[in-house]
Amino acid sequence: MSVEIDTRPIWVLLLLKALRPFFFIALALGFYWLITLEPPRGLSDAGLKAIAVFAVCLVLWVTNALPLAITSLLAMVLVPLFGILPVKQTYALFGNEAVFFILGAFILAGAVMHSGLSTRIALAIMDRFGASPKRLLLSVYLLAATFSFVMSEHAVAAMLFPIVLEVSKSLGLKPGKSNYGKLLFLALAWGCIIGGVGTFLGGGRVPLAVGILKEISGVQIGFIEYSIAVFPLVAIMLVIGYFMLTRFFPMDVVDVQGVHAVLGRRLKGLGKMSGAEWATGAVLGLTILAWIALGRHGLSVVALSSVVVLFVLRLVKWRDIEEYVNWGIILMYGGAIVLGAALDYSGAAKWMVDALIGGWAGSPLAVFAGLSLLSIMLTEAMSNSAVIAVLVPVSISLSGTLGMSPSVLTYSIMVSAGLAFMFPMSTPGNAIVVSSNYVTVRDMAIPGAVMVFISWIVFNLVAYLYWPIIGLGR
Repeated sequence: MSVEIDTRPIWVLLLLKALRPFFFIALALGFYWLITLEPPRGLSDAGLKAIAVFAVCLVLWVTNALPLAITSLLAMVLVPLFGILPVKQTYALFGNEAVFFILGAFILAGAVMHSGLSTRIALAIMDRFGASPKRLLLSVYLLAATFSFVMSEHAVAAMLFPIVLEVSKSLGLKPGKSNYGKLLFLALAWGCIIGGVGTFLGGGRVPLAVGILKEISGVQIGFIEYSIAVFPLVAIMLVIGYFMLTRFFPMDVVDVQGVHAVLGRRLKGLGKMSGAEWATGAVLGLTILAWIALGRHGLSVVALSSVVVLFVLRLVKWRDIEEYVNWGIILMYGGAIVLGAALDYSGAAKWMVDALIGGWAGSPLAVFAGLSLLSIMLTEAMSNSAVIAVLVPVSISLSGTLGMSPSVLTYSIMVSAGLAFMFPMSTPGNAIVVSSNYVTVRDMAIPGAVMVFISWIVFNLVAYLYWPIIGLGR
């Protein structure tokens, strides 16, 4: 039995405990005040209530006063309770295919990690190609990015973290002092972030946005269509990221020979590659090929079918998978889709667009750049899934005002929401890296701010110059 000791001063603990009831009382009073107002011109009563629910969820998401999943459940309670959507429609939205695609992706990634295949590949590549400090760093960086193409980026960070930590200790790197230690861990974080943007599988952010887009507008974005659109961004940012890392933290290590003994020992401990590893890898590979072949259709069906195959072949047991499936995230996504639909169906999203943006939203390019910048900035302070839930419904309504494709503005948000390099709270991968003590928040924030700015510029250039060539947005 583990015991956690809170080392904060007693007055801080008492203050936080005392203020918490007042915070929720104030939030409830604010919500009551909003729903009892006379709706402004052009906004229905249901629309006003939808905005009130949206405001409450936004405050809770930003402050993290409640877990993200619980906030989403609150939205699913308030939406039918106040008649914004019928009960049956509200809970039917939780069955959106995006939720089941995410669930299937989580289970597939969990099966790969449980089999040991991902760890074996990581150890083998680092042992084979990490002959010098630069090559070892590049191995960590590209491994994190590549794995994040097919697995959730936070799962990749959690999987590679103990390996990078062991490498750092074998080299005698001092936490918080060694530039090379900072390089290794930031390469892990940045690789996960950049690679996580590359496909639907890097996290639930993209499937959630695609699910909201389809639910509201009927427009669907395909697996390969998305990857083709963002490939130049990923490739360019991988090059820039490596360059920025080595400029901010010049290498202070000249020899990494001691690492190979550690990696070799870990590989030897895994033994020969098992049949389960081969079979799990084959299932994952065939699943990705099916997603590519089917394009926009059947993503969730393929994901769940692959999960069934894993269990039919007895490659995993349910108790092996449970620890890899973040049920809170699943609930979060379901609630976010409900909230987005409530804002759209009630007319609240369109009214918000007209009231807040309509006066200056004359240029599609300016709106695209503004939404992408807002998405990045918000993601530094709150969950990227919450950012999707907040901005995508509004952007879809805005697309009609501007005569733009709703999918283009959805891209501006869902891609940018994955480019959070600055703070530990921005992504789980960043938080995992800071927990190593090899990287401080300052080490992450300063180069991260530069990367945020560069990634925003590159993304907008890719959208402006490359997307017309592939027919996106026409």
